[in-house]
This record gives sequence, structure tokens and C-alpha cells, in this order.
Amino acid sequence: MTAPSDSAELAAPTKGSRTSDYDYELPEARIAQRPVEPRDASRMLVVDRKTGSLSHQTFRDVLGLIPDGDAIVLNTTKVFRARLLGHRESGGPAEILLLRPVDETHYEAMIHPGGKLRPGRVVTIAEGFTVEIVDTTPRRTRIVKLHTAGDVQAAIETHGHVPLPPYIERSDEANDVDRYQTVYANQAGSVAAPTAGLHFTDDLLAKLDAKGVERVNVLLHVGAGTFRPVSDEDPSQHLMHEEWCQVTPDAAARLNAVRARGNKIWVIGTTGVRTLETATDADGIVQPFTGETNIFLRPPYQFRGVDHLITNFHLPKSTLVMLVAAFAGYDLTMKAYSVAVESEYRFYSYGDAMALI
Repeated sequence: MTAPSDSAELAAPTKGSRTSDYDYELPEARIAQRPVEPRDASRMLVVDRKTGSLSHQTFRDVLGLIPDGDAIVLNTTKVFRARLLGHRESGGPAEILLLRPVDETHYEAMIHPGGKLRPGRVVTIAEGFTVEIVDTTPRRTRIVKLHTAGDVQAAIETHGHVPLPPYIERSDEANDVDRYQTVYANQAGSVAAPTAGLHFTDDLLAKLDAKGVERVNVLLHVGAGTFRPVSDEDPSQHLMHEEWCQVTPDAAARLNAVRARGNKIWVIGTTGVRTLETATDADGIVQPFTGETNIFLRPPYQFRGVDHLITNFHLPKSTLVMLVAAFAGYDLTMKAYSVAVESEYRFYSYGDAMALI
């Protein structure tokens, strides 16, 4: 007689339960190195979660996609010039990526080369502007102190660079200052743009307003952990970086009113999704929230505050593609990614969009 435990030991893992399930082949040519102009000329793959159908549209077609009375949720964070390039005391190059402030002069940061920048070392960014390595955190980032005779924020904005993602294989250019920023960004604090919002123009937003689509702002300051792949085959072992987010009492009340009258909530980008799911209770009521979140949304997950999602295409084996799979289903998500690759969509931060309806 076969022991009862044998079949359990041999059972195949559920699809979407392993990190390797979210790998896919992407030709380098599909990684967008520059944005399209105008912003709303990007392509948009529309994915119907009920029927499984896919259709090819242009981003400006969201005007016909979102009904009047529904709401769009926008993350109004602003990218700051978080990338500081300088030289070590030996003369060798060094890079400091500021992640978030600890106080007025101290920041948590990622550094390169890490092995040569131990606590006590100093990196010179410009005359009168240096960065001292102070400590190492449990997650191997650094605490650094910025030294300058003037205002620290002014020094960062003067000497810092736009922190383009590592898969954009070029230095930042003058155009990136505006283009790697949503048109509605208003509060500095992110080291990466909430990229789904990059497709909106002021004109498109005005047309949505005129149509009767309600605009609700939330805030999440995006950290560099957003690009960090999941290295463990078991996603539950992945350590999420905390990110600061906020849903104001006014925003919560307006979103609850949208739902109460029978309309839907469209969230623009995964950062907005993480913010809303952090703030929404088990009954689907959005609560005011201010604080840090490390929520990791992956299958299986029952969404509480999001009805539709507009997002970009994300890196293989990333927490963000897992979030999309939790929302749209694993099979449909991977089908959509396969079609997007075959149809030569542009991927990642400066790439095209996907609407999950």
C-alpha cells in the first residue's frame, strides 16, 4: 500500500507559486531607452480579465476606456536627483544613490563600490559637497552624512543626477529632468518614477476631468527596492523594502464615495495599488493612512481597494510582475507578456502601458 504522504510529496507546485514562474525572455531591443513623444502616444495593451481577450490601443484611448463617474488614482510623488557621482579619497570613482532621508543631513543610501566605502570613508561630489559613510544597515545599505556649507537639498538638486533605472544604458540627459517625471508630480521623495503615470499629458487629464472622471491623489515615495529582483525561489522569503505612503482623509472619503455610488476605481501604477491595499480594510473601506508599507502583493491575493489597473511592463521575476499576476491571474498575465513581446511593445520605465480591465 502506498503511504498517504507520497502523493503530497510528489505534487507539483501551483503555477505562479515559484519565482521562476515569472521569468520570460525579452530581447534587449524591447527595453525602451528613451520615451516616445508625445507622452500619450505610447501603445497600450488592454487585457480583459473576464474574457481573457487582448486588444492593442494607444494610451490616449483611455479617454474612451474609463467611464464618467469612475475615479483614477494618481501617485503624486516627485523624483529627486538622488544619484550622486564623485570620487573616493584614492581618486577612484564612486556613486551614492540616496534612498530616503533619516534626518536633515543623513540619508539611507546604496553605494558603489561597496567594498571600498566602509564607514569613515568620504566621497567628494563637488567642491564644498562631500558624503561621509557613517554606518551599514542590516539590509546592507549605508547611512551617509551629507556635508555642505549651504542647504543640503539645494546641493542635491545642483549636483545630483536623475536616477534612471539600471536597464537604461545611458547617462541622464537634460530631457530626463522633465520626462522621467509625471506631469502631476508635486512632492519630492522618490528615486524612481511611478512610470504608468508618465503616459499622461495635461491635455489628456483635462479631457478626463471634463468627461466626469474623478481624479484622486495618493502618495508613495518609490525606493530603489522596486527594481530588486526576487532571488529566492520561494517568493515568501523575499524581503521588501519599506516605502513611505499616504492616503489623506479627503482622498479616502472620495474613494469610498465612488464605490458607494456604484462606480469603479482605476489605479494608475503599482505604487498606487500598494498604497491603496495598505490603506483599505477587510470590508473594502479605504482608511486614511500615513506611514511605511512593505506590502508584497502576489498570488493568491484578494484585492480590496482596486477595480482596474493601468501599469507598465515589468522586469522578469520582480515583485511587480507578481503583483500584476495577483490582479489578473497568473496565466492571463504571462499570456499578455508573451503577446507584448511578440508584438514588439516597449518595456519598462520608458516603455508602453497595459490596462487590466
